[in-house]
Amino acid sequence: MGAYVLALTTVVASAAIAVGVWLYWLAGRRRIAAETVGRAEERAALLTRDAEQQVARLVKDAVRDAETRKKEALLEAKEQAHELLLEAERQVRERRQQLEPLERAISRKEEKLTERLAATEAHEKDVAARERRIADEERTVQAQVARYDELVRDQQRELQRVAGLTGDEAKEILLKQIESDARRDAANLVKRLDAEARESAAARAKHIVTEAIQRSAAEHAIETTVSVVDLPSDDMKGRIIGREGRNIRALEMATGVDLIVDDTPGAIILSGFDPYRREVARQAIERLIADGRIHPARIEEVVEKVKAELEDTIRKDGEAAAFELGLHELNPEIHRLMGRLKFRTSYGQNVLNHSKEVAFLAGIMARELGLDGHVATRAAFLHDIGKAIDREMQGTHLEIGLDFLRKHGEPDAVINAIAAHHMDIDWPSLEAMIVQAADAISAARPGARRDILESYVKRLEKLEGIADSFKGVSKAFALQAGREIRILVESERISDEEAVWLSKDIARRIENELEYPGQIKVTVIRETRAVEYAK
Repeated sequence: MGAYVLALTTVVASAAIAVGVWLYWLAGRRRIAAETVGRAEERAALLTRDAEQQVARLVKDAVRDAETRKKEALLEAKEQAHELLLEAERQVRERRQQLEPLERAISRKEEKLTERLAATEAHEKDVAARERRIADEERTVQAQVARYDELVRDQQRELQRVAGLTGDEAKEILLKQIESDARRDAANLVKRLDAEARESAAARAKHIVTEAIQRSAAEHAIETTVSVVDLPSDDMKGRIIGREGRNIRALEMATGVDLIVDDTPGAIILSGFDPYRREVARQAIERLIADGRIHPARIEEVVEKVKAELEDTIRKDGEAAAFELGLHELNPEIHRLMGRLKFRTSYGQNVLNHSKEVAFLAGIMARELGLDGHVATRAAFLHDIGKAIDREMQGTHLEIGLDFLRKHGEPDAVINAIAAHHMDIDWPSLEAMIVQAADAISAARPGARRDILESYVKRLEKLEGIADSFKGVSKAFALQAGREIRILVESERISDEEAVWLSKDIARRIENELEYPGQIKVTVIRETRAVEYAK
């Protein structure tokens, strides 16, 4: 029992100790928990304050960043606005610069309109004053007419009384007499005025043409179909011929010109109808002689170089000719073609010199007559430009030249004047007539063109023979190198009306039977002479 009690006591004591220990532990845990919770609450409070501070900083940073971004956006917007403003100002300046000529033109037009308005107002005032004067004069005339009618009636009554004629009979007799006198006076006046006009026109035309020719001191040198190249010695002929003739064949192939190497001392002859090719060959041979190296490859090289340099020279010659005539705005292609005319001839006459002479004559005559001298000079200078390319294209030199000038923007006045210079169309203007006349003058000047003497004489003989074959013709004379024929007829057999038809018949027969350049003027002369001797 005691042991049991002791054991129970021990157990209770152990349990009490255990309960105490547990309670102590529990109390410790509570205290630790309380301390942990306190620390946690403090930490939470600290974290909350830190969070609040961080949030405040973030908000402050966000506000500051927003303000920064706002300022940057405003600055960028201002820069864009400034750029737009500058661009707008630039466009406004450009637009203003574009509008300034228009504004000046409008201002000039307004000034002209103001001047015209003032002139119109002055003209209207003048017209009104004239109308008033005319009205006054009309009233005066009407009063005078009334007075005249009254006098005429009185005279008619008196004439009827004296002559015993009615008014209608007297009027008819008077009108017939007046008509007869008027016709006679009018015929005499027309004849006198026509004679005076012809005399003054002929004298004026001769004066203008003579002055133009006198002021044009053109030299004429007939072009031939050969050129001569001087050699330093006859030994050079062998080098030009080359081994088995290879050098001379290369020269002929490269230039298109025949080389004649004969017994002529110190010279070789270049034969060809194209002056341009002969000039290329002449310069090439002279350079080869000066260089000393003469073989086929060198020949081809020198010929190509000479052609290139000659093209530049041709262009400069065209520019110089245009500048000499005061034509400063021609197209460069026109300069080039006009320069090529230096190496083109027509009946032995150099075409470039002929064009310059025609332009000079046409300009002088046009200015003397008060016409447009610039248009006449320009058309005359360019009238034969088609001859520079007619060997390369199909068509006449006139058609080719007109097409070329149209493509290069020549004015219509110049084109029309050129188109009429061979009288293929009616003269569109007085300047066109001047160009045609100047062309005829230049071609007909003594020594200007070459023709075969035998064919020339035969043509003149045949021309006179055609005229002599008609009945009533007493004599016929070919004048002005066959450009005119004057025919004297027998006045007893040919009347004035028959003389007119005779000139037409002879002209038609000449057209059908003869070939000739330009035109032939047929003049039939019929005169009646009355001779008496005073004894």
